[in-house]
Amino acid sequence: MPDTIWWKSGTVYQVYPRSFQDTDGDGVGDLAGITARLDHLAWLGVDAVWISPFFRSPMADFGYDVADYCAVDPLFGTLADFDALIAEAHRRKLKVILDFVPNHTSIEHPWFAESRASRTSEKRDWYIWRDPAPDGGPPNNWLSNFGGPAWTRDEASGQYYYHAFLAEQPDLNWRNPDVRAAMHDVLRFWLERGVDGFRVDVIWHLIKDEGFRDNPANPDFAADRPGIERFSQVYSCDRPEVIEVIAGMRSVLREYGERVLIGEIYLPIERLVAYYGPDLTAADLPFNFQLLETPWRADAVAALVAEYEAALPEGGWPNWVLGNHDRPRIAARVGEAQARVAAMLLLTLRGTPTLYYGDEIGLGHVPIPADRVRDPWEKNEPGHGRDPVRTPMQWDEGPNAGFSPAEPWLPQTADLERRNVDAMRDDSRSILTLYRRLLSLRRDHAALSVGGWRGLPLAPEHAAEIFAYERFEGAETVRILLNFGGSEQAVPLEGGPAWTVLLSTRPGRAGEIARDVLPLAPDEGVVLRADSSR
Repeated sequence: MPDTIWWKSGTVYQVYPRSFQDTDGDGVGDLAGITARLDHLAWLGVDAVWISPFFRSPMADFGYDVADYCAVDPLFGTLADFDALIAEAHRRKLKVILDFVPNHTSIEHPWFAESRASRTSEKRDWYIWRDPAPDGGPPNNWLSNFGGPAWTRDEASGQYYYHAFLAEQPDLNWRNPDVRAAMHDVLRFWLERGVDGFRVDVIWHLIKDEGFRDNPANPDFAADRPGIERFSQVYSCDRPEVIEVIAGMRSVLREYGERVLIGEIYLPIERLVAYYGPDLTAADLPFNFQLLETPWRADAVAALVAEYEAALPEGGWPNWVLGNHDRPRIAARVGEAQARVAAMLLLTLRGTPTLYYGDEIGLGHVPIPADRVRDPWEKNEPGHGRDPVRTPMQWDEGPNAGFSPAEPWLPQTADLERRNVDAMRDDSRSILTLYRRLLSLRRDHAALSVGGWRGLPLAPEHAAEIFAYERFEGAETVRILLNFGGSEQAVPLEGGPAWTVLLSTRPGRAGEIARDVLPLAPDEGVVLRADSSR
């Protein structure tokens, strides 16, 4: 393996702490639960665990409304529990990445209480306050990502404060140098405790238009889409000055050696890649969510990968995501059979992949009864909720699938007796086994972890169903063939060397030798290695 920065050769596994493991019997996961399940991550073969927020919070948005950035919410445990988690993760050679939520705080944060106290407060400018419009309404037409206006009137002062999300989540003013300094100190607090990097929440929102201009109408808005899409958010986010803000965060991380800065960015490719910054001085990994939006067809995915690879700045390292705590799970989007193909895609493309907890056991859509809905977005805009992708992990055949002795905070799958880690761990046909073997292949073959990438052209009769590409490093070439369709395909191998099947999404093909043509079953993916000695 070439000498490579750990976050380039490694894989990241996202844990939603409320839903991973409950150790205190309240039906909600906690930090001690993550520590208790670290052996699963080590066995699976990932390299880093990214933990969604566990900071002190009134939980209006389940931890993304932070009331104290340097404290653990009692729901999740204590700072001592976190220190134990770091120590145990590092003992297993697992890196730990925290979720950093710098765009907004909780309305209950002491900073906001002071800011709200008076127009002359020393912290008034730490948040975004504006006078009403001439008609007394909100200052402009900016909308909340969770539905409704993004401005709430403070009756005491007569001004409005801005919140890109819930009214309980007022946005900080990152144009204020005191805000930047305070948040840099938050980063240092956790870096001193040993964290290996941060995923920065809604990083493209941090700077807003200085003139607070109205967003233009979106001509493509459809009635079934979230209300936020009524306008194009050209002034409320993705402003050019944000790159300098991100560079400042990165400079703090570099004080502590090779730490990673990952930015959450839902933007088109041409804007996404700008977040690497000039000379790669901003985010190490601007999150690439394009696979969450692209139609699940071979030709569409192939075109996406080629476009992204071509758009990357020189030296920029790619990354890929199939699922997270905000978007429907991959198995729900593409079905159980194609979820296996998706796993092979994620773990064989060039770049750093991020896995979402539960995808390794094929968790899909979990229906949430109306009386169990927890997500504030679903309550504001029915049909857009995120509860179905945040359901508790399923570990064994015991009560509540081993997640908790109490009723879990959200329901689990109806097939939990067979869809759990224990039931799948020793099953050579399970998707869990497939994930583990794919991760093992990445470790064993530099071509898959740090090697180059090239797409392979196919005849028209195959291009609609098959995505074919190669990874290469030194003398090694690995070829990946993915069948996105429901029919068998005979894929030509174009002569040259023989090819050995290293892994298939269907059991029993490893070691098979192919020369001129490789038959692919419906919904099958294979990893092949060139063998010039045959």
